[in-house]
Amino acid sequence: MDGTGTARAAHANGAPGQAAAPAEERGAERPGDLAYLSGFGNEHSSEAVPGALPAGRNSPQRAPLGLYAEQLSGSAFTEPRHTNRRSWLYRIRPSAAHPPFRRTANGSLRGAPFTETEPDPNRLRWDPLPDPAPGTDFVTGLWTLGGNGDIRQRAGMAIHLYAADTSMTDRVFSDADGELLIVPERGGLLLHTEFGRLLAGPGQVALVPRGVRFRVELTGTAARGYVCENYGSPFTLPELGPIGANGLANPRDFLAPVAAFEDREEPVEVVTKYGGNLWAAEYGHSPLDVVAWHGTHLPYVYDLRRFNVIGSISYDHPDPSIFTVLTSPSDTPGLASVDFVVFAPRWLVGEDTFRPPYFHRNVMSEYMGLIEGAYDAKASGPGGFVPGGGSLHPMMSAHGPDRETFEKASHAELRPQKIDDGLAFMFETRWPVTATRQALDAGHLQRGYDRVWEGLERHFRR
Repeated sequence: MDGTGTARAAHANGAPGQAAAPAEERGAERPGDLAYLSGFGNEHSSEAVPGALPAGRNSPQRAPLGLYAEQLSGSAFTEPRHTNRRSWLYRIRPSAAHPPFRRTANGSLRGAPFTETEPDPNRLRWDPLPDPAPGTDFVTGLWTLGGNGDIRQRAGMAIHLYAADTSMTDRVFSDADGELLIVPERGGLLLHTEFGRLLAGPGQVALVPRGVRFRVELTGTAARGYVCENYGSPFTLPELGPIGANGLANPRDFLAPVAAFEDREEPVEVVTKYGGNLWAAEYGHSPLDVVAWHGTHLPYVYDLRRFNVIGSISYDHPDPSIFTVLTSPSDTPGLASVDFVVFAPRWLVGEDTFRPPYFHRNVMSEYMGLIEGAYDAKASGPGGFVPGGGSLHPMMSAHGPDRETFEKASHAELRPQKIDDGLAFMFETRWPVTATRQALDAGHLQRGYDRVWEGLERHFRR
């Protein structure tokens, strides 16, 4: 045994009673050096060692290869089939075999309810996070900007950023409060999860479900990005309605990992976020020891440049909801707890149309980040909207293109225009976002953001 299990052939989706076919033979996608299983919401299965996955049952009297059978439930047992999330894991040691957890320092991480400040109607914008102190890993580098709802009620969301220069080595993290949508902006992340490995770099996102343990290794010298922590119902693909059967994010472009396990009998710190706080325990083995699995409660990676953009081919600018990649539904149809929206490369061809996003007041609260390039409604450069930065437009607070963008777009020649020099996104949520005290006092908060709309002069003529 090489100590990792990853050198063995990855197997997936075998027929009952047979050894599964290697993922390579099944034509599984292989971005980079990793194999993946394709399809959002599918009932996937995978085994890193042939014969590790039981056939015809979930919990046999003796699981194959001396493994332990364990179910991980991401939803209540009695939820409808189409919303039920669960996976069966076949692991070297059961998760129950661990010492007590102890409270540990939260660092710059915060959780809902956010009560240290009051909801603020003012528009805010931040420059990128400063470089981290040497030795900062993904967990230590998490910095909370704000959020809403209540973790204890499993409602709402939080907006975090991260900056790290060190890989997690003998450390593993999981979040019992919500699922994590990780949006890298600088540097790649190799996520070792209980289900296998995911590689996510700028232009991709990684979705780690509630309770799934993972370790983050940096593929370069530093990494920076954004995280949406979703306390509510799990992210799913939005309904297409009149669009029809195709468009937006295609399910097959979401890639789940194949099984890859660690067989390590040495100390590992396991950090759990629970009730808004961090707790830690020292295990005597790696908890990333799942040799085989099957189910629907899975991590994914998705390439944002595969998003199938739908837009106007006549006139007017469509509402940004047409760019929704993932949504967390609420109890009100059509009103999301949080939407993840991407402004991907696209053509603009509208006739007699102001093409940048229009001036707007919204019942939803909007946090926007920039992964690369520029956003077509905001000027870039020093003091502007730059990659790694972000803006918060609260519920019913007016926003829209700045003066420079407005003047340029109002007089532009309306030829077909390709927007391919930027990649922006938005976390949009039904409740007001309350900023943390550290976000309001941060040195990288842009003071006087309101000035970008100065100079929008009166043009009214009788």
